[in-house]
Amino acid sequence: MPLNIILIGAGLIGPRHADSVVRHPSTTLLALIDPSPSAPTTASTLNTLYFPSLPALLSTPDIPHPDAAIICTPNHTHVSIAIACLEAGIHVLLEKPVSECVETGLPLLRAVRQYPGVKVLIGHHRRFNPYITKTKEILDSGVLGMIIAISGLWTIYKPDEYFAPPTEWRREKGRGGVLGINFIHDVDLMHYLLGPITRVYGEKTMMQRGGEDKSHTAEEGAAITLRFKSGVVGTFVVCDGVVAPWSFEVGTGENPLIPMVEGDGDGEGGFYRVLGTRGALSVPDLKTWRYEGERSWREKLKVEEYIGEVDREGVPFDLQLGHFVDVIEGRESVARCDAVEGLRALVVVDAVKRALEGETVVEVVDVEELVQ
Repeated sequence: MPLNIILIGAGLIGPRHADSVVRHPSTTLLALIDPSPSAPTTASTLNTLYFPSLPALLSTPDIPHPDAAIICTPNHTHVSIAIACLEAGIHVLLEKPVSECVETGLPLLRAVRQYPGVKVLIGHHRRFNPYITKTKEILDSGVLGMIIAISGLWTIYKPDEYFAPPTEWRREKGRGGVLGINFIHDVDLMHYLLGPITRVYGEKTMMQRGGEDKSHTAEEGAAITLRFKSGVVGTFVVCDGVVAPWSFEVGTGENPLIPMVEGDGDGEGGFYRVLGTRGALSVPDLKTWRYEGERSWREKLKVEEYIGEVDREGVPFDLQLGHFVDVIEGRESVARCDAVEGLRALVVVDAVKRALEGETVVEVVDVEELVQ
């Protein structure tokens, strides 16, 4: 029997999830839930039932009980809706971030422990991107030896309309800013590839926006240093006010609204560079550099390309849904990004913001300690 899945939230990202549900052979889109006036029309377009709220659906006779929910509502509503689903025995795929801040995200972790039989996957879909899947495979193979460091970039230019109404909140300190909107994705991927980050420091980039009225108060960028629990160290430059080809979107072509860079190799040198004792890797062009014999700067480095092994037809949202189904049905025992992992990225971003404001090194608190 196909899993009955409800979509909660009819915003920009909701229909993308709905497409994945419709395409998957083991899922059915049972209903769309959203109180907005335009939601019934969206539900009709998706050829599914409509309800203004989860209680309205659950109290309607002759409607099958949902097996799972995909939650795509505003960030500040994520936790309350997810907990309501857990209480009703509905498995949850929750769009990232877990919540708008660390404090409001903690109740979800406590609720997850109360309902261990209900599965929760946080929608950091880039973990399912084929470029990242291949990157992890290369790192796990050990061909680079012991990983010592990583250098990363998320650098792009956002146009003025990105900050125009109705999304002017992106200009506001605490609500908008490149760290919470964009860097959080890279934090999650670094956690996935290299394990937890435990210490951070940063310097702000020069502000360009705002004008005389100082209406743009959100951060535009930073140079960040990182230490991982494993001992790996890293540097990362993130900025949305520069013209450059080094970002996840431009390098992988994942976002259809942002053109992929074109050149001799995908990613044009990579937005991540991973350095090991026996070799180095650039991502997303997926080239490794290693010595064939003795390790010495007198020897010529051998370049090996893995880009041909990437399944470029793989759609991250579809792959994420497939993983969610496998977790629900027991074919996979662990969610690739559970609630702890989802909140861990938010904790690191919060630590970076505090490091920038205080001009000091900040130790990253372990999520498990926060839940105690």
